[in-house]
Amino acid sequence: MNKETILEDTKQKMEHTIESLEKRFTSVRAGRANPSSLDGVLVSCYGMMMPLNQVGTISVPEGRQLLIKPFDKSTLSAIEKAIFEANLGYTPTNDGETIRIIIPPLTEERRVELTKQVKAMAEESKVSIRNIRRDAIDDIKKLEISEDEQKQGDNQVQDLVNLYNKKIEEKLSEKEEELMSV
Repeated sequence: MNKETILEDTKQKMEHTIESLEKRFTSVRAGRANPSSLDGVLVSCYGMMMPLNQVGTISVPEGRQLLIKPFDKSTLSAIEKAIFEANLGYTPTNDGETIRIIIPPLTEERRVELTKQVKAMAEESKVSIRNIRRDAIDDIKKLEISEDEQKQGDNQVQDLVNLYNKKIEEKLSEKEEELMSV
């Protein structure tokens, strides 16, 4: 393994951290309907637990409404129950064909709470970036290279850390802005 390989590997790991953060941010609803807010909902049907998106289609007919059309109408009540039990703050309405969820507007208190949540997620990502940095610097130290090359490698790793921390901050401020806009 050489310094360039370590740097490339470090960059890929940091990129994965950013992707993971973006995925986690989509699960935090901002008062708008987002099908991914139902990703963690498991429905008990056919004798097993299944993700909601495997028992029906989820669409957004309007900005603050989710529509779930089950593949099998016999699963309607199980879907409704699963949404209640997921404790997302949603109240599903079953019309015999589909399930509608009207997304309630966020209260100021809830917005502040969600902002704290996304800040914690961003901080976890920064910790992950620092751990990746530590591993990369350890790997560079193990290489049989001159002290100058080692310092250069450490500096390059730190440049990556600074770049990805900046990306995390940008994602965080975008999400905070989204949460705080009424």
